[in-house]
Amino acid sequence: MSKVLPFAAFRPAPKVVADVAALPYDVYKRAEAKEYVASHPKSFLKIDRPETCFPDDFDMYSQPVYDKAAELLHTAISDGTYVHDAEPCYYIYELIMDGRSQTGIVATVSVDDYINGTVMKHENTLEAKEQDRINHIYNCGAQTGPIFLAYRDRARINEIVSRVKQEEKTYGFTAEDGVTHNVWIISDASDIAAIRQEFSDENRIYIADGHHRAASAVKVGLKKREENPGYTGEEEFNFFLSVLFPESELAILPYNRVVKDLNGFAEEEFIAKLGEFFDIEAVSGAGQGYQPKAKGVFGMFLGDTWYKLTIHDELKSDDAVAGLDVSLLQDNVLGPILGIEDPRVDKRIDFVGGIRGLGELERRVNTDMKVAFSMYPTSISELFGVADAGLLMPPKSTWFEPKLRSGIFIHEI
Repeated sequence: MSKVLPFAAFRPAPKVVADVAALPYDVYKRAEAKEYVASHPKSFLKIDRPETCFPDDFDMYSQPVYDKAAELLHTAISDGTYVHDAEPCYYIYELIMDGRSQTGIVATVSVDDYINGTVMKHENTLEAKEQDRINHIYNCGAQTGPIFLAYRDRARINEIVSRVKQEEKTYGFTAEDGVTHNVWIISDASDIAAIRQEFSDENRIYIADGHHRAASAVKVGLKKREENPGYTGEEEFNFFLSVLFPESELAILPYNRVVKDLNGFAEEEFIAKLGEFFDIEAVSGAGQGYQPKAKGVFGMFLGDTWYKLTIHDELKSDDAVAGLDVSLLQDNVLGPILGIEDPRVDKRIDFVGGIRGLGELERRVNTDMKVAFSMYPTSISELFGVADAGLLMPPKSTWFEPKLRSGIFIHEI
């Protein structure tokens, strides 16, 4: 049983939404964020990354920075940049990239569902990464970056969403990166009741992306409970801002790997070692790329040649984690041959999101790396399977695109 509720959002006035909506705070390095804010002064990134208002050597995690975030947010609310819906609503949020659409429900999800495991996780979080967002949420008194959640399709929700999408949009704009963002409001009482009941009947919701943001929002909620010992459980701090997508709407891009050296092997020796685990076929030259089309198949770029690597059948696994392609590569190549035992900390490996394309893998090999591996993407069903088993995925297993924008929906707590 899940508690997924409508809420009264603060959201940008229609005339400024395209200028306000921002990519997630953590896709930018500090210098990149400052440069972007300088050229996009209305962007919500200024509030998400308030250190952009300070000198480059200013401590970005100090209290004045979080005070600045709160000041900027409250100014945006008071000067009319943001409007406040009078009644709780659900919102429909559609993103279209490269002709593919994905549509979710914007709502708030119970902190208790996260604690009791109804909201399923597949990654660990790092306390240091959480603390920044804890401070940001607490000082702003609001959640500004939605958590990307997934659930198994429910026909009644799909029907309501499809019908409401035939109505006039509340927002519709295409961002600089070519991604189109459309929003509709679900305000009909019967539709709200139906959606709430449908989610109540769902006993598992999955974090697709945003584990650190979710953990931070939950910890702020628990802190607010300590400060308000008479809380009822219905206060807004008991819920966190989310966009929930049905399984059928989602696609995961591959998360590719590049490695700095061959661990002392010559190229011929390395390929011979791979032959113990894979069938190997040279398929193309530089500039042509090779994207795997099935599980258990990998692309490798080495010495201006693309190879197709097909893992031997006896090495495959039905285990939820060990059977993932990222695990097969780690357990049969990166660890035993290349000596990368812990990819979380080893400086010899880097990870390249699939959105950057195979050309980026070639560029890295021709500049600062020696070998690249293109991956077949992890599936949504595999993500669900790992979470259902109470297990954790290896690092950098999934890459979701398009990214949810921050600043379109704000949940005041």
